[in-house]
Parts: sequence; C-alpha cells; structure tokens
Amino acid sequence: MSFNIAPGVFDILPAAKDQWRNSSLWNYVESIIRQTAKEYGYQEIRTPVFERTELFKRGVGETSDIVSKEMYTFDDKGGRSMSLRPEGTAPVIRSYVENNLDQVPACQKLFYIAPMFRYERTQAGRYRQHHQVGAEAIGHESPEQDVELIDMIMSVYKKLGLKNLTLYINSIGSKESRINYRKALQDFLRGSFDQLSEDSKKRFEANPLRILDSKDPGDIKLLEGAPSILDFISTDCREHFQKVQKLLTDLNIPFKINSKLVRGLDYYNRTVFEIVAGDLGAQNSISGGGRYD
Repeated sequence: MSFNIAPGVFDILPAAKDQWRNSSLWNYVESIIRQTAKEYGYQEIRTPVFERTELFKRGVGETSDIVSKEMYTFDDKGGRSMSLRPEGTAPVIRSYVENNLDQVPACQKLFYIAPMFRYERTQAGRYRQHHQVGAEAIGHESPEQDVELIDMIMSVYKKLGLKNLTLYINSIGSKESRINYRKALQDFLRGSFDQLSEDSKKRFEANPLRILDSKDPGDIKLLEGAPSILDFISTDCREHFQKVQKLLTDLNIPFKINSKLVRGLDYYNRTVFEIVAGDLGAQNSISGGGRYD
C-alpha cells in the first residue's frame, strides 16, 4: 500500500528540483527575515498550531471568508471546538493578553514564521497549508509605527533581490466611518444587486466592504464610480493617513493609493496596505496587513 501527500500541501526537501521547495533556500530566506526583524527591534513568538475556534470567530470575524468557508475545524476528545490556525494575528494577541505582556512598559514588537491552514481551492500560489511571516507592533498608535512595519517588509524584499514590486495603501478609518460608508456603498449597489456575483450577493448585507475586494470582472465593472471610503473617514484618520504618506515619501518608498483596498479581516482600522509582485500573474499579492486598535 502506498500513501500520497494530501491535496493542497507540499514537501520541503533538501534537494528539491523546484527551488521554491528546496529547504536550503527556505533556510536562507528565513535567516534574512530573522536578521531584519532583529534590526527593527522585533522578537520571535511561537504560538500553537491550533486554537479554540471562538478565538478566530471573534478575532477575525464570523462573516470573513476565513471563518465562514476556509477553517479546518474539529472537536477534540473533550468536546471542545478547535481550529487549525488560519492566520497569525489572533493567536499572537491571545498570547499577549494571556501572558500579561501588556505589563511590560514598552511597545511589544513580535514576529513569527509559521504554517497556516485554510481549506480553499488548490491553485498556483494557493495551498491549504501555506507558510507565512507576520509581525505585530503592539502599544504604539502613531503613523510612524505603521510606516516602520512597511519599511521593514520592503527591507526584507530588497535584501532578497525582489523587483517590480508595488505598494498599495489605503485608510479604512474608524468603525464609525465604516458604518457610514457601508450604507453609502449599499445604496450605490442596490440597483445593480441582481448583477452582482453570488459571493458579492451574500456579502451585500453581512459585509458589503468585502465586495470591493471581489476579483469577479462583473463586480469590478459595477464598482466603477462607487463612493470612496476616503470621503467618509474622520479628520483624525485623514491626518493619520496623510502622515503615513509623508513618511513613506521621506523614506523614498514609492506607493499608490487604492481606495478599494479594504483587506479581508474584520479587525483592521485606519492604515491598510498590500504589496504585489508584477511577475507572478494572477496570484501576485505577497504581503498585506494594516493597523488594528
């Protein structure tokens, strides 16, 4: 009897013919990440590969694609619902609170390199176990902190020799801003509801901002002329975003503003960003993140 590897995962081997599966290359990339993180004052944190399901429902959002469609969830022998880690932020914040790291009188800067698990259709660039680098800076609300994190990511890519990268940024403001914008977006799309994709129809009431992230050509066409969230953010959020732009310019980090960039997780506010690589085809997003308060 022979056993083959499960769909959506892959082995990392010492002498893999495909470079992207070669363990020597993985070790090199991880060494650059760890070195750069240390230079920026980040320390490594490691959390369990599974957590209580409720952590992700509350932290990521029950209407997010991750929680509603993609988690590997199971009941343990004690009848408790557990989920394989689909993303890294919620476990880090759980650990931060549980281990009283807030008692340390300083900004906590943490990073991790870890496998994540999401049940989704296997395709080039998307796997059911993917390996992710993440960084969390906790305890500093200034725009300087947002920009430092972006600068660290760009420094890693520069050391690795990556080229043809584009940084997109946006501000999604405060919770109150998004409530007002949500209504305006629904009003804009209401007359075209029947023309939306099935996924966007489901999101229309539950999480309409996620429609902005749709890759469906019909949805993209319908969103032309949609109101911009930047017209709904508060004065404080607008000043924060302007400072982010100035600091990026001062650091000679080119960027483009994408007012439809919202990210797929419910905990973000103010700054969100995404970095795409022009040489990767359709699955070209290599980084994404944002602020959460």
